[in-house]
Amino acid sequence: MLNGLPPSIVPNISNYDLICATDGAYQYLKKNNIKTDFISGDFDSLETIPKNFEVIQTPNQDLTDFDKILQILFDKGYNQIDVYGASGKEQDHFLGNLHTAIQWKKKLKLTFFDNFGCYYLADKSTTITNCKNKVVSLIPFPSAEKITTEGLQYQLNKEDLIFGKRIGTRNKAKENKIKITFETGNLFLFINN
Repeated sequence: MLNGLPPSIVPNISNYDLICATDGAYQYLKKNNIKTDFISGDFDSLETIPKNFEVIQTPNQDLTDFDKILQILFDKGYNQIDVYGASGKEQDHFLGNLHTAIQWKKKLKLTFFDNFGCYYLADKSTTITNCKNKVVSLIPFPSAEKITTEGLQYQLNKEDLIFGKRIGTRNKAKENKIKITFETGNLFLFINN
């Protein structure tokens, strides 16, 4: 859990092996009685540091709290991570979180959840199921080349998307299963509820 806009409906996280938060997001977990395994950060957002679970202080100001917590999770052997609270509030933090996702893409599979849906970095070949009639946006960061899509209302056939020139927002899934492939670059997929 990060310190962006928290989920308006408390997510069902009972199946997670580990639940953690940055220091700024801890209050949300506490308020919603969500058992926390550890919190981490520079603790500039807390008046008192909790003592009933692991607290990992990471004062390095050259990294964001998100970077630090991903390193901890990676060191603990986790490679698939669901992230809540990465968007909303201050948009520079949101863009910084996308930047962090790109830095970790070779080591971790991150899926972000917010009040509107989910988003993540696409693999070179990505299949999405159970998505008929959902809004799907393809956002290059900063570019993705030779994109081909199947099952979307507006198809791409080996086309490039470049931030600042052309992006693929607000497309719609015509099928229950869609496929997106591309050759190079970074491509975020946003799937609305």
